[in-house]
Amino acid sequence: MKLQSLEDVLMAELSDLMSAEKQLVQALPKVAGAASSKELREAIEHHLEETRGHVQRLEQVFDSLGSDVESEHCEAMEGLIGEGEEIVEADGDDSAKDAALIGAAQRVEHYEIAAYGTARTLAEQLGKDDAAALLQETLDEESAADQTLTKIAVSRVNERAAT
Repeated sequence: MKLQSLEDVLMAELSDLMSAEKQLVQALPKVAGAASSKELREAIEHHLEETRGHVQRLEQVFDSLGSDVESEHCEAMEGLIGEGEEIVEADGDDSAKDAALIGAAQRVEHYEIAAYGTARTLAEQLGKDDAAALLQETLDEESAADQTLTKIAVSRVNERAAT
């Protein structure tokens, strides 16, 4: 990778995000299947559908920038998914496992929130308003997913796991 300009940085961020989202599309069905809480499973399944939309939206971003869709392997997401897979495969109390799944999912969401926020800001600074608006849409969805996970944890899952 060669970073000569702010535009290069933006393209690197977008390529990383594309890889991250594609990895999540593959991983989320396993996470949903491991959730014992119906509400958690449905939230993960809903976010899987949003994630598929994130891939399409990133394709629109690349198109708006007049660039081919690129995808460099996102090692950070690979690591986060690997940690989540350990929880998926773990034995133990269903509620405790759900609490751990929420924690793993929120780490993913926080990574994405940081990455989309960075990419959106770069696009804004470069005057790429169409790209910035598309990235903001996804950032809003990622933030909402994080809030939903917190709500599920606080209102149900963590209390069950504590007893």
